[in-house]
Amino acid sequence: MTQTHSTKGPGAAARRRWNATDLGLVAVFAALVATSAIVPGIPVGALGVPITLVTLTVMLSGLVLGAGRGFAAVGLYVLLGLAGLPIFSGGRSGLGILATPSAGYIIAFPLAAAATGYLTSLIIRKTVRFRAALLFAATMASSVLIIHALGIVGMMVNGKLDLPKAFLADLPFYPGDILKNVLAVIIAVALHKAFPDVLVRRVKRAGSTSS
Repeated sequence: MTQTHSTKGPGAAARRRWNATDLGLVAVFAALVATSAIVPGIPVGALGVPITLVTLTVMLSGLVLGAGRGFAAVGLYVLLGLAGLPIFSGGRSGLGILATPSAGYIIAFPLAAAATGYLTSLIIRKTVRFRAALLFAATMASSVLIIHALGIVGMMVNGKLDLPKAFLADLPFYPGDILKNVLAVIIAVALHKAFPDVLVRRVKRAGSTSS
C-alpha cells in the first residue's frame, strides 16, 4: 500500500536546513559575483553608472541556487563590499557607495537574485515545456521590477535627477541586460542538466510525496 506523507514536519524541516554543500555554494557564487565585478565596467551617461557583468552573475545565482541561497550569495557579496573589500565595480568599497547613484542597483542585487530564484523554483516544479523561455521571462521580470526600478530610485535620490531623467539614464542598461539574461539562462539550463541536485531535485523533493 502506498502511503502519502505530508511535506510538513521534521522531514521537511530537515530538507530546508542548509548543509555544508549549501554554504559552499553560497560562498562560491558570492565569489563569482565579486569576480564579475572586477571586469572593468563601461560608464554610462553623466552620472557614470557603469554597465558591468554583475547582473549576469546575480541572475545566475538565483537561477541556479534558488531564492534563499541566491539571496544569501549575492547578499554576502554586497555585505563584504560594504564592509570594505574592494569588490564593487571599479574597485570601490565601503558604506560610501550607498551615497552614489549606483546605490539603488547594488541594494537591488540580492532582492533580484531571490526573486529570480523563487520564480525559477516555480517554473521547474510546474513545467518542462518552454522552460528556457520562462526562465528568461523570470530574469527580465526581476531586472525590470527590481534592479531597474531601484536603480532609478537611486539615481533620483543620490543623483538628484527627476523621474523622467532617471528613467532615460537607466534605458541604456536594457540591451546589455537582455543579452546577459539570455546568457545566464543558457548557463543555468546547462548546470541544471549537469548537476540536477543543485536545484532541480531539491525543488521536486520539496513538493513531492514519499511511498
